[in-house]
Amino acid sequence: MKYNLNDRLPIPQLALYGIQWFILSVAVVITSVFVAQGTDAEKLFYAQKLFGVMGITGLIQILWGHRLPLVVGPAAVLLVGVLSSLGAGAGSNAIYTSIALGGVLVALLTFGNVMSMVQRLFTPRIIIVILMLIAFTLTPVIKGLVFPANASHAEHSFGLVFALVGCVAMVIMNRCLKGVAKSLVIPIALLLGSVLYYTLFPMPEYVESDISAKGMIIGHAEFDASLIIAFVICYIALLINDIGSIESLGAMLGAEDMPRRLKRGVRITGAMNIVAGALGVLGPVNYSMSPGVVASTGCASRYALLPATILLMLCALSPQLIWVLTAIPSPVIGVILLFLMGTQFAASFEMLHSTASVKSFSDGMTIGLPLMLAMLFQLMPRGIVPAIIEPLVCNGFAMGVISVIIMEHVINRERRN
Repeated sequence: MKYNLNDRLPIPQLALYGIQWFILSVAVVITSVFVAQGTDAEKLFYAQKLFGVMGITGLIQILWGHRLPLVVGPAAVLLVGVLSSLGAGAGSNAIYTSIALGGVLVALLTFGNVMSMVQRLFTPRIIIVILMLIAFTLTPVIKGLVFPANASHAEHSFGLVFALVGCVAMVIMNRCLKGVAKSLVIPIALLLGSVLYYTLFPMPEYVESDISAKGMIIGHAEFDASLIIAFVICYIALLINDIGSIESLGAMLGAEDMPRRLKRGVRITGAMNIVAGALGVLGPVNYSMSPGVVASTGCASRYALLPATILLMLCALSPQLIWVLTAIPSPVIGVILLFLMGTQFAASFEMLHSTASVKSFSDGMTIGLPLMLAMLFQLMPRGIVPAIIEPLVCNGFAMGVISVIIMEHVINRERRN
């Protein structure tokens, strides 16, 4: 690593790395904006609130929480829960009240010895699987970005060509560029891809944001027992995701005092989910795609994320800037995520080698089978399991983590005794 966890960067390097983290953060946030309900103006204001919550959460996490270079974004499992609830006819007040209550649950679990007991579950093999699971379970999201469902044949063709050419070009640039220049790979791909896309296809029309006192927070708390139970299950998956994200990056970087980092990080996640529920937006979670960025740039400094979090908060104050950012073409974002997931796989293989985690066929099955089960659950048709547990069972990441924990600590436990 050129820069380690607590290294303070010179201003030029801080700006370059900060821009890269900002672009990645934007990519993470805007993939969940579509869950907003109402007019285009109301949806734009929803995006403003979402950017603000994610920026504030990231800043708190970097300075006082887990203090790791982790991207904060809307929890995908909550996105699934919200969409399922809306499809079942639930109201927004009941949904976001349940999200706030889920945040209370997560925050309460950080008191006592619960986190230390959970932390002991995460062996090197489990952390390696978590790193791989992120890439595996993001594949459908990447597919949806590169090949949007409502796009034309020409737009799909652009996505395919840009994926092939863009990924190869980013790999070559990442290999050839040295030092801080490596941080320019993603910004260059984003800029050139967007210019090419809008040279071929029209820009979307601008709309004004609808900022109103009523839209700032949810109208009133509304308690729906079945909905609360469904979101409790969602928050079990969110907790697994959050712990896995913090543990995997902490292990990769050899961070000290991980029990305290984990407890603080999860507690802030819970607290900010309460805030998000009150504001009527999706709650935040720590994303594990960060190892791919760290591995590709060689910069593990948490301070490199500070400009990104501040920019996210500033974006929340500017509807015009939010509109520009949400206008970044989906295929461009998808291809950038595709490249980053490739670097994440490389980081997991490097950790697999350095920890000598596979010494037998059983070790290999502990890693391989959960990955396949995760994809099965991720692609499973909806409606097979009861609706109350569907948000958990259809979350490939959560089910993959549960599977590898069972494989490591139950099925293959005897071989280490």
